[in-house]
Amino acid sequence: MPTLTLADPPTLRLLSPVNLRRSTSISSPFFCRPSRNNCTGPWRVRCAVAGESTISSSKVGDGNNYSPVDCVIVGAGISGLCIAQALATKHGDVGSNVIVTEARDRVGGNITTMEGDGYLWEEGPNSFQPSDSMLTMAVDSGLKDDLVLGDPNAPRFVLWNGKLRPVPSKPTDLPFFDLMSFPGKLRAGFGALGIRPPPPDHEESVEEFVRRNLGDEVFERLIEPFCSGVYAGDPSKLSMKAAFGKVWKLEQKGGSIIGGTFKAIQEKNNTPKPLRDPRLPKPKGQTVGSFKKGLIMLPEAISKRLGGKVKLSWKLSSIIRLDDGGYSLTYETPEGLVSLQSRSVVMTVPSRVASSLLHPLSAVAADALSKFYYPPVAAVSISYPKEAIRTECLIEGELKGFGQLHPRSQGVETLGTIYSSSLFPNRAPPGRILLLNYIGGATNPGILSKTESELVEAVDRDLRKMLINPNAKDPLVLGVRVWPQAIPQFLIGHLDLLDAAKSALRDGGFQGMFLGGNYVSGVALGRCVEGAYEVAAEVADFLSQYVYK
Repeated sequence: MPTLTLADPPTLRLLSPVNLRRSTSISSPFFCRPSRNNCTGPWRVRCAVAGESTISSSKVGDGNNYSPVDCVIVGAGISGLCIAQALATKHGDVGSNVIVTEARDRVGGNITTMEGDGYLWEEGPNSFQPSDSMLTMAVDSGLKDDLVLGDPNAPRFVLWNGKLRPVPSKPTDLPFFDLMSFPGKLRAGFGALGIRPPPPDHEESVEEFVRRNLGDEVFERLIEPFCSGVYAGDPSKLSMKAAFGKVWKLEQKGGSIIGGTFKAIQEKNNTPKPLRDPRLPKPKGQTVGSFKKGLIMLPEAISKRLGGKVKLSWKLSSIIRLDDGGYSLTYETPEGLVSLQSRSVVMTVPSRVASSLLHPLSAVAADALSKFYYPPVAAVSISYPKEAIRTECLIEGELKGFGQLHPRSQGVETLGTIYSSSLFPNRAPPGRILLLNYIGGATNPGILSKTESELVEAVDRDLRKMLINPNAKDPLVLGVRVWPQAIPQFLIGHLDLLDAAKSALRDGGFQGMFLGGNYVSGVALGRCVEGAYEVAAEVADFLSQYVYK
């Protein structure tokens, strides 16, 4: 499932994991060792003209054997597709002969946009931060005119003591917002300046780091619900270094959060600014983005551009390391068993799937990958008439805002709610409010035992405590999607496990085998795209060794 997020400082967006419905699961792949493909001559990397948009792999020989390719990307979710597009647009001289394989019959992975009866809603990631990497991917996919951005001035709320309280969105809000007490604000200010206990010798959890640096109120009223929103996680177990590395580094570099911020600003000012792509739009303020017809537009647009490179309903059965350094991958496909030979492979599937597939190659890497935890989360999409909203929650007669988050201490089960029809245009019919709610996570795995109607009842019951009039009619239920294994948790030791997996592959001689996806790059949709550019650069660097000039 997805997860909801009051993102970077105060953005409400949603992130998600593998695209699993309540009634489905990913079955463990069976391993059948295929016979070696016939491969004549040395490995060669095909060079294409930069900017070429589509190169289909041509069949050679008899049966279902394909010509060798430069790179096979396993998984056509947002990470896999963006890696393929980044190779084509940024590294077309070495990485254009690529195939992307997907076990399901559609692209997009976690992204699940639904439409019907005048509604448009998301059951996977809900939005993204419009970073330059994200905007570049959208523009390169031909979606510049389809971008939609939320109002940067729209408020974000946290439930505290029965009331939805706005989160400060800019420094001038800090003295006046009522989510924290005056002593709590002072404690946070002094701690940010460095007047607080020194860092311990061990890896800190998010809870330990925030309580030590900023005090109990910041943790309980801001960061704890924020962790629920981003990771659906338990902040007492999440690693500060892994989950929120940018903030963790501030203290490391500057001795305090404020000191690190000043150092970062100085470094930025002393570093020449790269020219910004003039094609990119310029978002205003802290906001989130999507597309006119939902997030699904991005993977579908990339897939269309990649053309025959994307293979759907291809289930990977096994991977074998070849004597010449490449890889042979065997797939079950609608056309029968297919073998591919590739100089490099990028695994963007969930870590547990990568673990099963890589176990015959490296038991050590597989063991590390098997230890990442994905808790269950449910996305509940419901609609109320506008008059069902409590008067005190309206601004100028409208429900305005990104959404709301609920600390676990406040007696509600729902993690939070996104105001979908307020965030982006044309998401609900006139007079209706569309709300996307998340429930479950690391602190509430028991949702798996609940029926869909019980999940709707729990969400509706919670909303009537603070947002919906208690006597309002029952909501219109648009969709309930349960993700049994949702967001990867960046727990204490996460980076060590990831390093162990990568080191085992490298030390085992499996050069050209790369790991990607949200457990590697970060769970936010924008981080998956940024991570895709990073992985594409690594793949291109590897492939450049084999280009015949």
